[in-house]
Amino acid sequence: MKLEWIMDAELEGEVVDAMAHAARFCLPAEGVDLECAASVRLCDDDTIARINESCRGISRSTDVLSFPSVRYPRGKTAGSCASRLRQEYDDELDACFLGDIIISVPHLKAQAAEYGHSARREGAYLLVHGICHLMGYDHMEAEERMRMRAMEEKILEMAGIRREDTQMDHQSDEYLIQQAREAMKMSYSPYSHFPVGAAVRTVSGKIYTGCNIENLSFGLTNCAERTAIFKAVSEGERQFEAIAIAGNETPWPCGACRQVMQEFSPDMRVIVVWGEHREERSLRQLLPDACTFELNDQKE
Repeated sequence: MKLEWIMDAELEGEVVDAMAHAARFCLPAEGVDLECAASVRLCDDDTIARINESCRGISRSTDVLSFPSVRYPRGKTAGSCASRLRQEYDDELDACFLGDIIISVPHLKAQAAEYGHSARREGAYLLVHGICHLMGYDHMEAEERMRMRAMEEKILEMAGIRREDTQMDHQSDEYLIQQAREAMKMSYSPYSHFPVGAAVRTVSGKIYTGCNIENLSFGLTNCAERTAIFKAVSEGERQFEAIAIAGNETPWPCGACRQVMQEFSPDMRVIVVWGEHREERSLRQLLPDACTFELNDQKE
């Protein structure tokens, strides 16, 4: 895989080396024998936000954007589309050009810290994620998302870039935030394009995660907070210590979610994170003068 680097933002050489190393395994993992190339631009948040607005109509920054050159048939990826790849042959590159990838360096570094692993691994993952898009993978549907995640993990495993043991305290807020960030990746949000993840910790120390799940009939949409709490309640949990909510923009819980949290634990802490930002409130601050009802045991 030939990479054309455009360095509009500074990134440590060891991180760039890890990214280039991981990229070398993308084509072999996909079963592509042709020489292929891609453009990789490293930039700041403002730049990627402008590109996101201009090309996708979404006015916010993100971690990575991919713009494939190849038009794949539905359900097909690069491994079964050699003729389409050949149509993108570039004489100057002496390779089939797959497309452009833009990566936000601030997002890369912030997510590495939030997920508790190195910038090397986060950089490698973001580039592999982008190349997978260029090879025809997507994550809008649950089945597509599972297929893409499997390919990403296959590539990183082949490259020897494994998940790192950070020895993070599972009862820490940092771990709860990390779990919320991971849950956000599973979001089904094709209408709002506003993925949200949540992780709730019970007083017994267990953690349950959830993401927002949208529906064409908007009233059937379920928020990430309620997904996580309903999972916990369905397992017999009734008391919660804290909830972390992660999004690409400020993800304060809606009124319905605040009332659901109030039903079980009016004193729980609510932590929200987006980009490099983090804020915390008590549920009582978010829902003063809440609607309550005293449940009395019917015992004689």
